[in-house]
Amino acid sequence: MLDLRRLQLLREFSLRGTIVATANALGYTPSAVSQQLSALERETGVALLDRSPRGAELTDAGQLLVSQAEKILTMVEATESVLAEQADIALGVVTVTAFPTAAVAFAPLLAPPLRRHEGMQLVLRQTLLATGTQKVRAREVDIAIVDDWSGRHPARGADSALHHVHLLRDPMVLAVPQNHWLAESSVPIVLDRLLNESWIVAPEGERSRYGTDTLFSEVGGPPSATWEFEGLGTILSLVSKGIGIAAVPALAMVGAPAGLTYRRLPAPPERDVYAVLRPSSLRRPSVRVTLEALEQAARSVEEEIGPLTTGEGPMR
Repeated sequence: MLDLRRLQLLREFSLRGTIVATANALGYTPSAVSQQLSALERETGVALLDRSPRGAELTDAGQLLVSQAEKILTMVEATESVLAEQADIALGVVTVTAFPTAAVAFAPLLAPPLRRHEGMQLVLRQTLLATGTQKVRAREVDIAIVDDWSGRHPARGADSALHHVHLLRDPMVLAVPQNHWLAESSVPIVLDRLLNESWIVAPEGERSRYGTDTLFSEVGGPPSATWEFEGLGTILSLVSKGIGIAAVPALAMVGAPAGLTYRRLPAPPERDVYAVLRPSSLRRPSVRVTLEALEQAARSVEEEIGPLTTGEGPMR
């Protein structure tokens, strides 16, 4: 019998083109991917990859199996969903992956409504890389909470085969120590006057860095002094200790350390936060109730950060 997870790996390899790219997309090591694909070859009894010192490519048999893999995987999930739908009870494990600030903000709000369903279990995992959508497509997770800075709805692009639910819009805000001169609500926020301040930013490659770079581009370039630290939690902790100031997504305020004041930025860059899942999984009651809990959690988070994002004043 063919192992479904190995079929998923083979399908992902066909999309990525190399074992290294497949491993990076799914969060595995190249060695683990290679071993699993070799195991799939033993299961099928045919060579699926033509390996050489320059890399690997699909054989004719591999291409044939890939062409059937999507049908097989979709049919299996659809069958499981129909059976679960007939029972009309939220059962089994639902796996959710989220970027760190979303995981911190949503996790406490998901537990209470989902505990009412005794037959199901939620597994919530953080991911530092933008791999959530790939993990949904590869059926490694049921739902991914992802962010998008482009302003375009992902369902209209390359991810149109997946189901996207918009959870919230998350603008950048200015975080300063409570005793900083910018903490006073009477002080206007004028970006080009703040370039001489000491700023703390995320390193190149982190998702929030896109918002910070966009913000600075509007005033002619980066500040004269910047410190790079990985993780918004670390950045806000340093700001609370008076090391510098930072621009962060408003979602990062949830669960942040004390000692901070947040100010609304003029025309701030914004990201959209989505829940992404496969359409076939929506028929599973456990996935549906998890999605409903996520939407409810997003509304609660919006209420918490609302005074700042709607321009009603600073939050301490």
